[in-house]
Amino acid sequence: MEHFVTLFDLLFLPQGLALHQSMERHAGHYTLWILCMDDELHEILSEIKLTNVQLLQLSLLETKELKQVKLDRSVGEYCWTTTPFAPKFVFDSDPSVERVTYLDADLWFRKSPVPIFQEFDKSGKAVLITDHAYSPEYDLSEKSGQYCVQFTTFTREGGETVRKWWEDRCIEWCYARFEDGKFGDQKYLDDWPERFPEQVHVLSNQSWTLAPWNANRFPYSNGIFWHFHELRLTEKYSKLMVQFTTSYSIPSITRKQIYDPYLDDLRVVIEVMKSHGIQPKIQQKYRTFGRLKGIWKGVKQQLWRFNHEMVSSLN
Repeated sequence: MEHFVTLFDLLFLPQGLALHQSMERHAGHYTLWILCMDDELHEILSEIKLTNVQLLQLSLLETKELKQVKLDRSVGEYCWTTTPFAPKFVFDSDPSVERVTYLDADLWFRKSPVPIFQEFDKSGKAVLITDHAYSPEYDLSEKSGQYCVQFTTFTREGGETVRKWWEDRCIEWCYARFEDGKFGDQKYLDDWPERFPEQVHVLSNQSWTLAPWNANRFPYSNGIFWHFHELRLTEKYSKLMVQFTTSYSIPSITRKQIYDPYLDDLRVVIEVMKSHGIQPKIQQKYRTFGRLKGIWKGVKQQLWRFNHEMVSSLN
C-alpha cells in the first residue's frame, strides 16, 4: 500500500479528479489522501465518495502558525505554505502509514509509479525529491529551483527532520516571488542533498517525471507521470475550454499522446461533477496571443498557443 497526499480547493477540482482517474488505472494498491483547502470541497468530495480516497479537512487541522500566516498570503501562496504540513496530517491521521508521497494536483500518471519507489527503496534514504530536469533552453533553476515539489516522499521516522525543517521555512517565508534566493516552497529544496545527505535521495531517472519544461529533452513514452503546468480551464463565447498558452515548445506527438488523453479525462470528470450538480469554475480569463509578447523577453523561442475546446461534451 502506497499512500499519497495532494491538496487543492474547489477551483482545481477537475485537475484533482483527473489525477485520481489516472491513479485508478496505474497506482495499484494505494490510498490518495486529499487535503481539502476549503470546506465546500470537503462537502462535495464526501458526497462523490471516490474510491481509494481519504479526505482531510484543513479547517479542522490548521495550526496556529498556519492561521497566522494565512492572513498575508494569497490563496496560491497559502497552498504552498501548507504543502510541508500535508504528509504530517496523514501520519497523524493514520499511525499505520509509514511513508507518504506528496503530489501536485495537476499531475497525471501514465504508468505505475512502482519503479520510482523501487529506486527509492534501494537508496536506503528517507526522503525522495525529483529534479526539474529542464531542457537547456528553458532552464529556470536559478529562480524556480533545481528540484520540483511535484512528487516528494517522506518516511514517518527518518524523513521527519527534513519535513519539519521545510515546514518551519515555509511558515517564515513563502511567497510567489523570487527574493533572497527563495521562491515559494520550492527553492528550499535546492540544498537538501547537501544539507541532509543521509536522508535525501534525488531520483536518478529524470525521464520518468515529465512536464512542459522538459518535453523536448525526453521521449514522452518514458514518462511515468506528466505535470500539466500552465493548463487551465477558461471560457470563450460562453463555451468551456481548456487553454494551454505557454512559451514551452511541445512536440506534436506529445500533444497527441499526452494532452489529448488528459483532456479526455477532464471531460469525464467534469461530467461527474455536473452529475452531482457542480459546475466547474473558470480558472483563468481567456488569454490572447498578444498578451504573451512580453513573456521570456530577450529569449528567442517559439511561442506555442494550444487551445482545445471541450464543446461537444460540456455544452
